[in-house]
Amino acid sequence: MAGKKKPKVAVWKFASCDGCQLSLLDCEDELLAVAEAIEIANFPEASRAVVKGPYDLSLVEGSITTPHDEERIHQVRRSSKFLVTIGACATAGGIQALRNFKDVQDFVSIVYATPDYIDTLAKSSAISDHVRVDFELRGCPINKYQLVEVVSAYLKDRKPVTPAHSVCVECKRRGTVCVMVSQGTLCMGPVVHAGCGAICPAYDRGCYGCFGPKETPNTESLSEWFKDHGMGNEELVRAYRSFNAYATPFRKESERHD
Repeated sequence: MAGKKKPKVAVWKFASCDGCQLSLLDCEDELLAVAEAIEIANFPEASRAVVKGPYDLSLVEGSITTPHDEERIHQVRRSSKFLVTIGACATAGGIQALRNFKDVQDFVSIVYATPDYIDTLAKSSAISDHVRVDFELRGCPINKYQLVEVVSAYLKDRKPVTPAHSVCVECKRRGTVCVMVSQGTLCMGPVVHAGCGAICPAYDRGCYGCFGPKETPNTESLSEWFKDHGMGNEELVRAYRSFNAYATPFRKESERHD
């Protein structure tokens, strides 16, 4: 009697630094346990071997920046039962979305010796701007334990359990004194999604917003606090335009002060 067929999992790369794929490889023991239960059908960072779809679960890293990738993401969606985006590039356009606030052709003409060879879109956009996404896992890079939870959840037909609270909650859980209150340090923690373990505040630095906006972030209130502590409009714009610059709450708040 033939054994039960293993679910196929594929990992896809678009415009990104590969950091989120490396987070998956970083899982080590956890990944080995998961690998026994699945067939890794496509994973550029780990192997050149490719197994034809359809796929039970696709993990997508990277943003859409070229016409070719704009077509390719639709092919991935059609061949996938579930599609999960991983990382700031896939969920919010990434650091490369800074170009969205300018004319991309200005950059192309400066950076490339032969601009005519460059075929690019005007904006770097999230995967969800192009196809239906079943779940978004934020982070730059993602939290490897959250990734294992998401993969496990979809393979077991249940909803992933990941935190929806802010970095401030993580600070409280690890006993870190608030750097904003105690030192007046400018910190994005109140509006940023948990997942990093509040690493920066633990070393007396403000949060930079690697995990993007949390659910219902009060960015306007945080901006007023920043202003009261001497931050000007130019600094405010820079604070919101980093790894998740084009995530809607951060984009709107930065545009309010631009």
